[in-house]
Amino acid sequence: MSSLQVARAAPAWSGMALIGREFRPISLAEFRGKWVALVFYPLDFTFVCPTELVGLNDKYAEFQQRNCEVIAASTDSVYSHLGWVKADERLSTLKYPILADYTKQIARDYGVLLESEGVALRGTFLIDPEGVLRWMMVNDLGTGRSIDEILRTLDALSTGEMCPCNWRAGDATIPG
Repeated sequence: MSSLQVARAAPAWSGMALIGREFRPISLAEFRGKWVALVFYPLDFTFVCPTELVGLNDKYAEFQQRNCEVIAASTDSVYSHLGWVKADERLSTLKYPILADYTKQIARDYGVLLESEGVALRGTFLIDPEGVLRWMMVNDLGTGRSIDEILRTLDALSTGEMCPCNWRAGDATIPG
């Protein structure tokens, strides 16, 4: 049973990532001081996954404006990541790292690994600048996530205040 819980420290991780066309080790610790959107997807060379990665890329500047780094991750190798971004023109200009969780330990630590299939569910995790997990959402394999909902939630969390149902940036918060 995973001990993963919102309002607790996010599990530390490190691994090799594809950034552009280069391989580089990255870790959660290097993003201290920034929000992190850690986004797991099942596999490279699939059908729903590229729509999500392109959607994240299309809104990447909006994440950056919110002091948030986007990290995509799957249980594939960095070599598979590189082959995929070379083969699929839609992925050729990704602005954020794709983490290779080849040992599957990161997906396991975040509670999204389907052990029998060896792939991650579509887990989305927002980690605050101090390394605390503030939000998580997990979708089944065939259902893509909403990038707009990730941004809306990031905005709400960033207020540091209570936000009512369907709150959007600019709406009133609830006095505490």
